[in-house]
Amino acid sequence: MSDVVFTNVRILDGTGQNPYAGSVLVRGNRIRQVGRSTAPIAPGGAMVVDGAGATLMPGMCEAHTHFSWNDAATLSAIQRMPLEEHVLWCAKVAKRYLQAGFTSCVGAACAKPRLDVVIRNAINAGQIPGPRYLAASQEITVPGGLGDETLPHLPFPEFSFGVNVNSADEMRKVVRMFLKYGVDSIKLNLSGDNFTPDSPAETTWMSDEEVDAAMREVRVRGKRGTAHARSAASVRQALRHGIDVIYHASFTDEETLDMLEAAKDRIFVAPGIAILYAMLHEAEPYGITHEKAVAMGYQIEWDAALESLQAMHRRGVRILPGGDYGFAFTPHCQNARDLEFFVKYLGFTPMEAIRSATLYGGQIMMRGHELGTIQDGHLADLLLVDGDPLANIAILRDPKRILAVMKDGEFAKAPEIASQRAWEHAA
Repeated sequence: MSDVVFTNVRILDGTGQNPYAGSVLVRGNRIRQVGRSTAPIAPGGAMVVDGAGATLMPGMCEAHTHFSWNDAATLSAIQRMPLEEHVLWCAKVAKRYLQAGFTSCVGAACAKPRLDVVIRNAINAGQIPGPRYLAASQEITVPGGLGDETLPHLPFPEFSFGVNVNSADEMRKVVRMFLKYGVDSIKLNLSGDNFTPDSPAETTWMSDEEVDAAMREVRVRGKRGTAHARSAASVRQALRHGIDVIYHASFTDEETLDMLEAAKDRIFVAPGIAILYAMLHEAEPYGITHEKAVAMGYQIEWDAALESLQAMHRRGVRILPGGDYGFAFTPHCQNARDLEFFVKYLGFTPMEAIRSATLYGGQIMMRGHELGTIQDGHLADLLLVDGDPLANIAILRDPKRILAVMKDGEFAKAPEIASQRAWEHAA
């Protein structure tokens, strides 16, 4: 593989500093040199990509990924997809995420026990294209909690969206099973969700004994605990037990905010506010009118989530984009919409929003020393973007504006016009 040089680009390096004109040399899978002048870096034999003033930035990270959500409107419709078709679906979605500019993704639960592990392994082996991926377990829940789709007339208790446990011993058995399969993280549904009205978002369902049993097993294997935690009590529970990634965190109080701030160098929050917005304003084609969504509690949660997340942002808690894309009302590959919402509703500047998807993305992937920013020696995960995302962050959601995607030094989406010029330069 020849060296690649990006010239005539505006470098938005992910650290939060202002963009600058420059060039970037990629050798193998690493960034070997970042030039901070208009003079191009041009080693002999390199493929030269003339960006024509486009923005070069790090690949983005989706922090709450569900490859196996199949753009259905219900949990049971996701679970009912046959296994063989489900594997193919996940492979297709993984490729789409990569080409949309998400070069890293954190799995936040899969619909069948080994789906995430199989897709991660296939990506790592080069069998299918996809982002760097951390594989999750299924959602682990308790009877009556979010994800419990069992029915009394069916003799198959395992036929459920989430895996049910009813004691610390049952939790230990299930967690050990997923760890045996090779997951990178264990997902616990600590709170309810307005999507399932019998267990609304402000409720907290799992016992401390069950959470403790799970996290003891997670720590033995050196893995990570993640949590669906919308209620304030469930967020505090996650923090008490050493869970690193908290999804949603819609409801807080001063005690919860203080605990989040005290743990801000360890934990990450991926709120997924786009699904709250979608349920309130975009779900009518799927039977949920605005009035019904309000009655289900979504307006209360939306208001609470904005207040909570604005407070977390002021306190320096790392908030990342991602969450619950893959439903009918939040279809896959609209994920960069979160960045727009961060700016519009949470008080982020465009620079802070991009930093959340790049710098913090490298950190949540546990590779902050080599991923998430454009620096000498870092991994070559790069986006070439037509335009200035600081002036219009919505362009990151437009496939036509993503001119090129590079992961690990190889193009997942090659720059069509620039690559033609590049080969002319190289010749």
